Amino acid sequence: QVSTQSTWGLKSRAIFRAATMGLERALFLLLAGLASGADVVELFSSSAAAAKAAAAELEHSITLNLEGLQWLQVLGEGWATPLRGFMGERDYLACLHYEHIVRDGALIPMPVPIVLPITGEQKESLAGQSKIALKDAAGVLVGTLSNPEIFEHRKEERATRTFGIDANRGHPYIEMIMGAGEWLIGGDIEVFERIRYHDGMDRWRLTPNELQARFAKMGADAVFVFQLRNPLHKGHSLLVLEEVQKLKREGYKKPVLWLSPLGGWTKDDDVPLDVRVAQHRAFIRRSPFQGTTPVLAIWPSPMLYAGSRELQWHVSSRVSAGATHYIVGRRPGGVKHPAKDALQPSPDDDLYHMAHGREMLRLSPTLREAVGLLPYHLTSYLKKAKRMAVFDPKRKNEFRTVTGLEMRRIASQSMKPPVGIMDAYSWRVLAKYYRDPKTEL
Repeated sequence: QVSTQSTWGLKSRAIFRAATMGLERALFLLLAGLASGADVVELFSSSAAAAKAAAAELEHSITLNLEGLQWLQVLGEGWATPLRGFMGERDYLACLHYEHIVRDGALIPMPVPIVLPITGEQKESLAGQSKIALKDAAGVLVGTLSNPEIFEHRKEERATRTFGIDANRGHPYIEMIMGAGEWLIGGDIEVFERIRYHDGMDRWRLTPNELQARFAKMGADAVFVFQLRNPLHKGHSLLVLEEVQKLKREGYKKPVLWLSPLGGWTKDDDVPLDVRVAQHRAFIRRSPFQGTTPVLAIWPSPMLYAGSRELQWHVSSRVSAGATHYIVGRRPGGVKHPAKDALQPSPDDDLYHMAHGREMLRLSPTLREAVGLLPYHLTSYLKKAKRMAVFDPKRKNEFRTVTGLEMRRIASQSMKPPVGIMDAYSWRVLAKYYRDPKTEL
């Protein structure tokens, strides 16, 4: 039996937003736990020991790879509510074509497919089964899948509709799709216990319900999300301060920053999660954000690099954890075009336009009412003042852009970054990784 927890649903979002705009403090505290745009449903066993014992008797099992385990975590903790498991064909098609699923006549944002591929051999062996055990890569039982539905994994269609290009295996997630099984299996899941990775970072992996409780305890009347796949620098501090000031001008009294590093699979040349978390912690200790108390909490989803479609997933899933506002970055879900001769509008261009993610959120019939969008002001290094500042194109010669590639070069040569970009302690954490990516932090 699966234990579920719920909040009040779509109407509570409107009430919550009204409360944060100046109603009595007591009313806000009453409503703080109702922050989700959809009911948060956790899919954990009510009795893990009994469920594991029963699963051990099942004849058939599926072993999840790391991506599959991360999606199991997403589902089990309620980030993909109202899904009760891996998508069946009906939800999968609605997701691919409309970026929503339908429940009780209502459209629910669900922009990315959450599916479990299997091989043809597995399909034959699982035929006729009503419940299947799920194991991690080490063979440990982590859950079950009930009432399975097996349907074709039309890989090219999935890739082209999700990413808007041909099924080019130069794209890192398309490569995973094309290498996966030729069938998909959907069904209700039961997760025995919280997914733990024992990597020193589990303490920052909070569920949507835990985050809602944390924000309510802090007395937050706005929660604004800042997701990074890269290290923090003092330009980010400046950006956060501007967002805090904007929210306070709108009437919020205690906006809280949710520093939300992406915790799932990323491509090989992205900065790993442990490095980002260590650097974020060091940065917070040495360079506190003005006007807000940050909450560092990992968001567990894999990264798809799917542009504005993926951005909608990043936003909608965090609304369930209490997010009221979101900082949209310069290249949300972005990656270079995988084709060498791509012309959109020029070779070596980004696959997605940097402004389209924000525009898609503004156009979304569901998300535009659920979350406020905060501007991302480009910051750059002001050479003469030796500090980070909001970039002014009229004075572009006075600025210096310090890219991640340049940071890597500086660190590899045991040099120091320009004064005013990052405190020394945060830089040491980052430089240690750049000099030797295999070094444990």
